[in-house]
Amino acid sequence: MKADTETAIKKSSWLTRNVVAIGLVSLFSDFGHETATTILPVFLATLGAAPWALGVIEGVSDALSSFSKLWSGWFCDRSGKRKPVAVTGYVLTGVFKATIGLATSWWHVLFSRSAAWLGRGARAPARDAILADSVEPAHYGKAFGLDRAMDTLGAILGPLAAMLLVTLLSYRQIFFVTIIPGLIAAVLFAFGVRARRIPPNHNLHFAASLRGLPPSFRRFLIAVGLFGIGDFAHTLLILRATQILVETHEAAKAAQLAMSLYVIHNVIYAAASLPVGALGDRWGKGRLLTLGYLVAVIMNLGFLFSPSGYAPLALLFCLGGFFIAIEDALERALAAELLPAEIHATGFGVLATVNGLGDFISSVLVGFLWAKFFPAAGFAYATGFCLLGALMMWRTISKTRGAL
Repeated sequence: MKADTETAIKKSSWLTRNVVAIGLVSLFSDFGHETATTILPVFLATLGAAPWALGVIEGVSDALSSFSKLWSGWFCDRSGKRKPVAVTGYVLTGVFKATIGLATSWWHVLFSRSAAWLGRGARAPARDAILADSVEPAHYGKAFGLDRAMDTLGAILGPLAAMLLVTLLSYRQIFFVTIIPGLIAAVLFAFGVRARRIPPNHNLHFAASLRGLPPSFRRFLIAVGLFGIGDFAHTLLILRATQILVETHEAAKAAQLAMSLYVIHNVIYAAASLPVGALGDRWGKGRLLTLGYLVAVIMNLGFLFSPSGYAPLALLFCLGGFFIAIEDALERALAAELLPAEIHATGFGVLATVNGLGDFISSVLVGFLWAKFFPAAGFAYATGFCLLGALMMWRTISKTRGAL
């Protein structure tokens, strides 16, 4: 009787214990992450590190994170141990991020950041698979949308906390303090999240698991990859906004206004994540994701023509936050629909790796075209690949039953 009651509740409600708990975990984890990230460039400068050191640290860390997601997803499905992997990942992220405060050279920062990002990558497929198990497929959009909203709320609170803490503590002490929200996230996952028992599949070999991904999911990955090759890091938008605003404002004021635009970007991202997830459940995840990709095309076209003035830039930053909300909530929700439950973690790992590689390629190429020629060249490149991704996504959902 109890099992029947729990099943009925699960089918009638999407706001389950796991959905709420994982949302809170994401909030605390990203709160600590963004607090540390905000002060990292300034801390490196105090160590006498050259500007290229930050690029090396970010690039190596992101690459390691992407590949750890691929391995972790397969390991979770093979061993059946999703929750232990997730908890371990959260602990490693929180602890090693805090050890940056012990660094006396930039390569010490590289080691700590890379170790933290290995944990960050390892936990993601396990967390996403448990989240997908916690609701019915009809509610995937809302569940993943709430997770992104809570994560982005942490991304807003983190920099605000950093701005306050720099008036009270040293940079090293702030890094040490970030272990608190990091370990809170780990404890919340350990004691607040319930994962169903998954029987181990020791016959699930790595290469075979990748070959066994459904054809519909592979087509989906091609669309995600094409879009990702044009979907650059949005910190570049801050740089472009600064360049535009400096034509009518002093340099310091222009930089301040550009940072305020990024805050608006993140607020829209946080506010839109849950509503677009709910709309995706009702209207069709693939259809809405395609629309989100087209919003990215519009944003890039806007920057291609170098708008002048704060208001037009604010509109473009709002579009950027809106399409990121659609992308982050619905790519994972649609992936969960396209994948068999027994290989959810593997599929989420592959999706995260494709996204990570796309982010790396797009940011490097957009930055190169920007520096070698002019900013419009980078945005033209991004526009082209985002449009290709949108067209491929529409083709994919048109061929896949249940994606609309």
